[in-house]
Amino acid sequence: MKKVITCFFLSLFFISCGNSQEIKSITTSELKDLLAKEKIQLIDVRTPKETKQGFIETALFANFYSDSFYTDATKQIDKNKVVYLYCRSGSRSLKASKMLQEKGYKIVNVLGGYNKWKQEN
Repeated sequence: MKKVITCFFLSLFFISCGNSQEIKSITTSELKDLLAKEKIQLIDVRTPKETKQGFIETALFANFYSDSFYTDATKQIDKNKVVYLYCRSGSRSLKASKMLQEKGYKIVNVLGGYNKWKQEN
């Protein structure tokens, strides 16, 4: 009986792991190439204080630390198009990416964030 229960829970674990989608990511170099070719939905999820230090020209803004982050982000974007997110270094935008992807948005995280962008540009 223990083996049956163990197998059952292991099966549930592997099924749940298989359902979680990985977040797609691109480098800042790839983002630069993409921005040169087409208009994309790009969201900067940093704080207003951080964006005063610079931002990517075409970016929309939604502060990840704000209680209204989800509303602020989703009112600016088309759910049927890919959304690219960046933050300072890539960690916060990854969290925001997971949140939006779970709600059905097509998300791509920018690796290295604005720090990497600034370094390369």
